[in-house]
Amino acid sequence: MRRPRAVLVERRLPGQRSYLDELRALAEAAGYEVVGTVEQVRKPDPRYQIGEGKARELAELVKELRADVVIFENELKPVQAYNLAKLTGVEAIDRFQLILQIFAQRAITREAQLQVKLAALRYELVRAKEKVRLAKKGEQPGFMGLGKYEADIYYEMIRRQIATIRRKLERIRRRRELHRGRRRELGYPSVSLS
Repeated sequence: MRRPRAVLVERRLPGQRSYLDELRALAEAAGYEVVGTVEQVRKPDPRYQIGEGKARELAELVKELRADVVIFENELKPVQAYNLAKLTGVEAIDRFQLILQIFAQRAITREAQLQVKLAALRYELVRAKEKVRLAKKGEQPGFMGLGKYEADIYYEMIRRQIATIRRKLERIRRRRELHRGRRRELGYPSVSLS
């Protein structure tokens, strides 16, 4: 099976050190084949994180190298990820999303899987808020502006999923504490590894 191909991107300020080597190691740990890198020294651009000219170069590189994803060292705002995906034709993710992918791949227990899912939903909730804000800049949906935005519905769906996962995690924690207490009552020693 072919590993997904990734182009790594880092935008940094003058005098800042590069973290591309770390990003490469993370990308490879997540199962990506790194096929190219793009670096730029400048202030962040609100539209693409990197400058418009560099973003166009990135789009050409993605096409030329047949990359499947663009991975940014920098945090991407929802509008930047959208603009980059539209320009390059592939998904644009940031370091945080990459790390979440690694944790999701390596989570073995149900509790660990739920914790990773909760972190991903919290991250997405911030983005959903931004999507709602962007959607509300335009006209109100529905007759006489009384309708609901899909972004509002999406935001509420994420909030409900977060609440559900928190309840599941709490049940797992209570069950674990109950089992520990029972083992103590029965005289089993408690052992920890360090």
